[in-house]
Amino acid sequence: MKHLHDITLPAERGLYLPTMCKIVEAKELTKLEKWYRVELPGGQDLGHTPGQFVEVSVLGVGEAPISVSSSPTRQGSFELCIRKVGMLTSVLRTLDTGDTIGIRGPFGHGFNVNEFRGKDVLIVGGGIGIVPLRSLIHYILDRRAEFGRLIILYGTKSPAELLYREELAEWTARDDVEFHVTVDHGNADWTGNVGVITTLIPALQLDLPNTIAAVTGPPVMYKFVLMALKSKRLPDEQVFVSLERRMKCGVGKCGHCQINGKYCCQDGPVFRYTDIKPLEEAL
Repeated sequence: MKHLHDITLPAERGLYLPTMCKIVEAKELTKLEKWYRVELPGGQDLGHTPGQFVEVSVLGVGEAPISVSSSPTRQGSFELCIRKVGMLTSVLRTLDTGDTIGIRGPFGHGFNVNEFRGKDVLIVGGGIGIVPLRSLIHYILDRRAEFGRLIILYGTKSPAELLYREELAEWTARDDVEFHVTVDHGNADWTGNVGVITTLIPALQLDLPNTIAAVTGPPVMYKFVLMALKSKRLPDEQVFVSLERRMKCGVGKCGHCQINGKYCCQDGPVFRYTDIKPLEEAL
């Protein structure tokens, strides 16, 4: 576990006090999700790794952990995608370009990109789980020669819930990305695959010794995706999952995300599957 005294942030930023940051661009993605590009004062870089999160606050309203959706390779600003689920996120949705929000972090353990380097990477994202995975995807795309195959599986309940539509089209068009998308329920305009995300896995041809998987999505998804990867004989130690729920303070103080001695906000949110197999209820 990474203790509080091991967490280092730039001198200008504190562990407990938020830094007021400016929203420099904002855009609605769906009826529930909104995208923001945020700048730190003085042009600082956030200094995150893919899979980490920040604490986002609105003074007088509250604070919540939100995944960083942009890659550290793209400096000068960072990006967030926030779903409207409660009071804080409802207020955040009303903010626009020029408004300010509080930021603490980055916090937690993200994806160890050094372990992914040189490997084929299988991304499995369900729903809003594509948000932290997008940071990893952009990292790989920006350093494409350092990685093998990039296989992206993305699923949502309906076409209306698909995020980053322009980027999905770009991934589809690239010849160095294998992108597959599915929806649980289609509509009259949908011509793609219909079915849960696990329906995309059986057809995959994987170089098993050389493949690493990154999985993020709603809790119900993990069990079935992990079963599907086992059926492909992908070793458990080559699978990484992100357990983002239950987090609150971000620094291991509130205990809200503690699961049998592990703190999602500090030991995770990204875990190697073999490290949390005894905690199956967490998935």
